[in-house]
Amino acid sequence: MRERASDAGDPPPIPRLELTGVTKRFPGVVANENVSLRILPGEIHALLGENGAGKSTLVKCIYGVHEPDEGTIHWEGDPVTIKTPAQARHLGIGMVFQHFSLFETLTIAENIALGLDDVRDPKALDERIVEVSELYGLPLDPRRTVLKLSVGERQRVEIVRCLLQHPGLLIMDEPTSVLTPAEVERLFATLRQLRDEGISILYISHKLAEIRGLCDTATVLRHGRVSAHCDPREETPRSLAEMMIGSEIPRAERPPAETTEKPVLTLEKLTRRTDDPFGVSLEDMSLAVHGGEVVGIAGVSGNGQAELMRLLSGEDLADTPGEIRIEDSSVGRLRPAARRRRGLAFVPEERLGRGSVPEMSLVENSLLTGAYQGMVRRGFIRYHKARAFAEQVRERFDVRTPNVGSQARSLSGGNLQKFIVGREILHRPRVLIAGQPTWGVDVGAAAAIHQALVDLRREGCGILVFSEDLDELFEISDRIAVIFHGRLSPARPVAETSYEEIGRWMGGLFPEADAKPTAEPTEARRDHAG
Repeated sequence: MRERASDAGDPPPIPRLELTGVTKRFPGVVANENVSLRILPGEIHALLGENGAGKSTLVKCIYGVHEPDEGTIHWEGDPVTIKTPAQARHLGIGMVFQHFSLFETLTIAENIALGLDDVRDPKALDERIVEVSELYGLPLDPRRTVLKLSVGERQRVEIVRCLLQHPGLLIMDEPTSVLTPAEVERLFATLRQLRDEGISILYISHKLAEIRGLCDTATVLRHGRVSAHCDPREETPRSLAEMMIGSEIPRAERPPAETTEKPVLTLEKLTRRTDDPFGVSLEDMSLAVHGGEVVGIAGVSGNGQAELMRLLSGEDLADTPGEIRIEDSSVGRLRPAARRRRGLAFVPEERLGRGSVPEMSLVENSLLTGAYQGMVRRGFIRYHKARAFAEQVRERFDVRTPNVGSQARSLSGGNLQKFIVGREILHRPRVLIAGQPTWGVDVGAAAAIHQALVDLRREGCGILVFSEDLDELFEISDRIAVIFHGRLSPARPVAETSYEEIGRWMGGLFPEADAKPTAEPTEARRDHAG
């Protein structure tokens, strides 16, 4: 593998970071075992591995969140013991976490200030945030409260906060999960500039095309051990995936749609004015989702997805009951529990805090949405039923955890996502709403989730998927609509559209909805879906 040197014949430079024999254990699991890697100055180094392979644990050891049980860490040639994130930042290590570390009641500027050592002039910090965020194509208003931000906007805060620290090593854990292709390209241009200036970057992503296009070297983890070192530019997505999971990646098998005559979910001129000065008002949205089809909702983060999902789940209420219908029931003014009793299931964007309670076990998290599935009887919890259900989710969806008594926060992001998706699917809903179902999930787990959604579709469930990953939407959807500035485009059959058209629509260039936007699925879609 190629190594950088300042001039031909010069000795290799001293690694900016070198790990030797790093091992980290937790009760019941060895997260990292004898891991060694080195990152050179001016190098973008990929860290690959499926969910649960030990990537997050390893970078937390580098960043001072965990301390290794065995092994050594050298920083610019000197042995170091990194016991806290503050010490890591002092050395020159910055990190963008996959799970956000933000205080929801504070503003963007206040959250960023907490990660900086010396902030004496709040106004100057505001100006710097605006300057850096615009430079990277990640626009932010420093005065906004984090509570009101979408997932994509929260990701922007994490990236900008880290880049304000001028790190010598920048660790990025799934930084592009909720960015648009244009934003990704802008970020990559910035990362390449940082690399050319001598900054090292440790880049964690499940998007293999990104790894091949951006990174100079790669270390692959499997089951906590190093399985390969390689130059990703000389590999194919298939070969990289096989290094990660040990087998070829399956694709979802999607037979032609067999849809119900009547829709199972209907939006009828849904309009909702927001009282949040930073929120998005929804305008005259109409859509019909039929049983046996997947409808994808594309769009850049912050265009009303969060507001629409809260209305669909029942966390927020529509102005009138008939604006949202599940089959023949008007549910616009019903709360989440009442909607679940009518056959609705919901996978939110936020795994921790909204999709699960971090401190609760998987068994207890099963009860959160399973009270009406036989786990509670006459006001008493049937714990054996909840445990059996959690075990069923764990086994069917390959959730890798020592046992179902483990806390939700102890699982890797991908394994927790598989649990949440599996929990909702096993309720056998009539309607499933899924927000970013494979965000931050490895290729193997994403394929499993896609297949599970397609299988649920085959059983007659109507599925509405919100995603910023067009590859995902085109793979599993029968129709695709776009949300832009709180308005919803017509839903176009996948066989009759293209990436280019949907990309234009994501910029607001779509026709006004037809007079009857809730039209039945077309014969063309029935013929060509899959």
